[in-house]
Amino acid sequence: MIDFSAMVLDDGVPIEAVAEYLDTLNPDARRDAMVLSRKEQRALYGKALAAPAIDLDHFVPADTDPLRPVHHAGRNTLPLPSMAKSFQKRFVRAGDGSQRLFGYNESPFGPLIGPGYFVAVPSAPNAEWVERGPIVIDYFLMPDGPVAPGWPKVVPNSQGLQMFVYKNTRDFMRKVSTHCSIGAAYKGDKALDHYFTLTRLP
Repeated sequence: MIDFSAMVLDDGVPIEAVAEYLDTLNPDARRDAMVLSRKEQRALYGKALAAPAIDLDHFVPADTDPLRPVHHAGRNTLPLPSMAKSFQKRFVRAGDGSQRLFGYNESPFGPLIGPGYFVAVPSAPNAEWVERGPIVIDYFLMPDGPVAPGWPKVVPNSQGLQMFVYKNTRDFMRKVSTHCSIGAAYKGDKALDHYFTLTRLP
């Protein structure tokens, strides 16, 4: 059996080998493999710099019906109990034909802190942002069109307790494999040295 954590931490294992292994796994095993420690996620984010550029279709495949949500299982590196590190990012494609995705965070803390809405867009043409990750999940931006039926009410990240989590935050995303990605969190332009993995669910 392959030790995926060791593979991630080994500088001699390229991102292509990581992606190939993840692509062989069934959805449950793939999601479990991406439950990584902070050290492992930091290493994976660095390794993923050499991956093919991620795009919006990674998060919501191009053939997905408008306003049909796509869920990604997440695992963050925040100093929380293990069970509280898991969450979902849920995405829909903006209905106006623009290169944008609308989304929010589904987590055990949602009822307390709020949904943490965001807009995901390409990082270009900002060269510094592209270096961090070709797609930015931007909490400075709010959905300005319809979201999926049943989603929470859209509220700005300056409102309520969520301001302490999401306000002035951007997550920069790199591709890991067909279904998996990794993000690094920034507050303003400051890297927080916190990361999260995402695995697209069936």
